[in-house]
Amino acid sequence: NFHINSSPSVSLRELGLSDIRESQLEELVSRLLPTLGPEEPPAGPSAWRTSHVSADNFFHNKHGELGVFGSPIFRRQYHSPLKEVCAELQFMPVWIQSRGFKTLRSKTRRMEPSHEGPAESETYTPAFMKGLLQRERAEAQSLDQIMKQKNLPETQQEAFKTGFTEGFMKSQAFTQRTQDSLRRTRLILLVLLLIGIYGLSRTPFLSVRFRTTSGLDSAVDPIQMKNVTFEHVKGAEEAKNELQDVVEFLKNPQKFTVLGGKLPKGILLVGPPGTGKTLLARAVAGEADVPFYYASGSEFDEMFVGVGASRIRNLFKEAKANAPSVIFIDELDSVGGKRIESPMHPYSRQTINQLLAEMDGFKPNEGVIVIGATNFAEALDNALVRPGRFDMQVTVPRPDVKGRTEILNWYLSKIKVDTAVDAEIIARGTVGFSGAELENLVNQAALKAAVDGKEMVTMKDLEFAKDKILMGPERKSVEIDKKNKTITAYHESGHAIVAYYTKDAMPINKATIMPRGPTLGHVSMLPENDRWSETRAQLLAQMDVSMGGRVAEELIFGDDNVTTGASSDFDGATKIAKMMVTRFGMSDKLGVMTYGDVSKQSPETQAAIEQEVRALLKDSYDRAKNILKTYSKEHKILADALLRYETLDAKEIQMVLEGKSLDH
Repeated sequence: NFHINSSPSVSLRELGLSDIRESQLEELVSRLLPTLGPEEPPAGPSAWRTSHVSADNFFHNKHGELGVFGSPIFRRQYHSPLKEVCAELQFMPVWIQSRGFKTLRSKTRRMEPSHEGPAESETYTPAFMKGLLQRERAEAQSLDQIMKQKNLPETQQEAFKTGFTEGFMKSQAFTQRTQDSLRRTRLILLVLLLIGIYGLSRTPFLSVRFRTTSGLDSAVDPIQMKNVTFEHVKGAEEAKNELQDVVEFLKNPQKFTVLGGKLPKGILLVGPPGTGKTLLARAVAGEADVPFYYASGSEFDEMFVGVGASRIRNLFKEAKANAPSVIFIDELDSVGGKRIESPMHPYSRQTINQLLAEMDGFKPNEGVIVIGATNFAEALDNALVRPGRFDMQVTVPRPDVKGRTEILNWYLSKIKVDTAVDAEIIARGTVGFSGAELENLVNQAALKAAVDGKEMVTMKDLEFAKDKILMGPERKSVEIDKKNKTITAYHESGHAIVAYYTKDAMPINKATIMPRGPTLGHVSMLPENDRWSETRAQLLAQMDVSMGGRVAEELIFGDDNVTTGASSDFDGATKIAKMMVTRFGMSDKLGVMTYGDVSKQSPETQAAIEQEVRALLKDSYDRAKNILKTYSKEHKILADALLRYETLDAKEIQMVLEGKSLDH
């Protein structure tokens, strides 16, 4: 039950009762509110019944008054003024709360229809008003009846009505605001819930969005390569022709399938690094106007099991959806290596197995061509390179002289170059260079010309770049005394004289005594064209030229003054002689038999091989000695020219040997 002080703590204006005097208010409150003291029974039937009235404290509530009939309670006595005041409070003339437990007698009272009058929208009434109206509902159905029951004087009736209406309207407005904000909150929560459910449906449940949860993130979108065509591919004609057929197939499949042929499943590009495998694939993408999917083999590697296989599935799924299409997998050996049983990597086979199944498995794979590129074909799994998966294996070799000339001309066209530059001479001197190395050569020459302040790239710059790549940078800071310089000049001119006067030797490109890399000087030869095979006479001529350096030192400076500078020459000559005897069948004594591993042969055979090699080298040495003795005058002139000019090219060497002056 709630007891209140006689003086209200709320201002009368707020309650809408500003015109009522205090004495009248007390009477009004006593009539409106239920009876306040437990000692005064309520007038008329009440909606509440008292189930229990609590005692003064918790102990009495639970155990009753033990002091009378129970055992005494032993407790420490102490004086507490606060406790005394609280104990005496119930005897003081103030109203305090008396705790009790109350329940409604019946639920039916709540279900009665709401009364007519100002309070007809019951949902918008606050709890206090609702309780007030519910209590009075049994007695009054309208405000007029309430006023009649309370016997309000006529002078106060208008004030009561005004105050009642003001309070009711304020509470209604407040409730309306509360309900509006509640509706807004519900709507926001609903939207957030829908967004959350959508987000969960898009991602694995409660997973962090690693790159692993999705497929090939970047590679699933096809790339456009309009600016690269087969015109840009130089020096790989066979591979280009094969791939042009594939492009034609993609553009016009009916032309090929009319006879019952099938679209090839895959093309494997095999070749050393830098020969243009990726460039060929780009050209296919540029030529064939079809979706082109690029992926590197390492993109399928992941620390999580099954991710690689999942990415392969996603890639092929996208490609099939957009067929006809091309998938290019670069560095294929990274994903398609031989499968081995390894306890360290028990799941390593999943990715390649998925690739095998996608390329030629149970489900047909029509309209998707896979191009693979690798420079390590031996490592690929046998199941991957069989017909039906990679039907065509296209070798992209290092370019030949013609190819190198085309590549050099292509890269030279992009820089400012002298009209006298002959790409073919550079191409002849760069045997074994790949396309990437030739691009680097042209770039190095352009940088050298820029450093020297030239307006154009000249032949000398290209020669310089070639020597730098082949033998290392020039060592201009090395101080070489005159004696060593002279020995080097005679050594190198010895090579040049033997090469010049031996019929089957390669033409000389240039001779120099400028230290470069590990060498103090060198003579470079220039083959007329790429040699696919060499004759016995050509091999012997190479040996003779190698011997020329040591022979020159011996003839000019004597046996006691020969140097260690000829060691690499002898390495080359010995290698040629051994190959002639053991591999090429060019020995009269040992015949046309080949000897794989000489150390596994019988001692007699080993002795015979050594004897033959020694005989070939001795004959070669003698021939070189004979030439240098015959042309000793030219030898001296060439050595002096080298000491003076340091570097001589083929034309200058010819002029010196013909006795012409180089000063012009």
